Amino acid sequence: MDNKSRVRVWDVGKILVGTLLTGLSFRCLTFPNHIVSGGVTGIAQILNLLTGFPVGVAIIALNVPLFLWAWKSLGRRFVVLTGLCMVLSSVTIDLLEPFARAITSDSMLAAVYGGLIKGAGFGLVYTTGATTGGVDIPARMLRRKYPHINFSTFILMLDAVIILAYAVIFRRFDSCMYTLICMYISNKVVALILYGPVDSRICYIISDRSDELRQAITGRLGRGATLLHGQGAWSGRDKQVILCVVKPPQIARLRRLVREIDQSAFFVVSDARGVYGEGFENLMQED
Repeated sequence: MDNKSRVRVWDVGKILVGTLLTGLSFRCLTFPNHIVSGGVTGIAQILNLLTGFPVGVAIIALNVPLFLWAWKSLGRRFVVLTGLCMVLSSVTIDLLEPFARAITSDSMLAAVYGGLIKGAGFGLVYTTGATTGGVDIPARMLRRKYPHINFSTFILMLDAVIILAYAVIFRRFDSCMYTLICMYISNKVVALILYGPVDSRICYIISDRSDELRQAITGRLGRGATLLHGQGAWSGRDKQVILCVVKPPQIARLRRLVREIDQSAFFVVSDARGVYGEGFENLMQED
């Protein structure tokens, strides 16, 4: 088996496990506790509660026009993999219905653990370059038309309409609150799987004593640093901006160094995922 075939088999395996996890989360945690899913699954959930129509069949029926719309624009591989995910997820949801039972009747526990399991499932699927269909497709299409708006903003807007519709139709406004908790946790788990844990910090330091700070960072802290050219917007003066990446335990030491050398310095810290190079992960290492 060549490398390309191994990748395909591995991707299919991740899709199978991922769709099984999303199905279990839906049947055993979120659906029995009136926690509405976002996207097309949420619409299918509303239809099921109103008419008894099977959720999985409704998901497929609602996705067909979306796939036809996306076929040429989003590429064959994406549509095929996403179609496979969507069908497997839908079939899993309906096949589990006679057997799956609610693990808990506590809505908070259902929101937390439903979000964890669903996020793990979605994360595995997203690592293959596919999605489970639904609002991801119109969101991608809208993103192409309005590139200045974030993809996640489109997803949030579409999901919000569906969740509010569920709350209004069934007078379950508490479900909205639990749904938001579930979605937040799910998104965090997806980010963890796709990008890994936040194990580094990016630091920007703007100071009139940048040379002393640079020497302290490289000599006393043992970290590399890069000098960027900057200019004060108000003063118009040229400045050197120090850029360095450190591990979380070193943040306190770096802050002490900055405070010791220049108490008027401007110090910005932000999270960094996937840092490659000397002192961090190997750039040549296979994912």
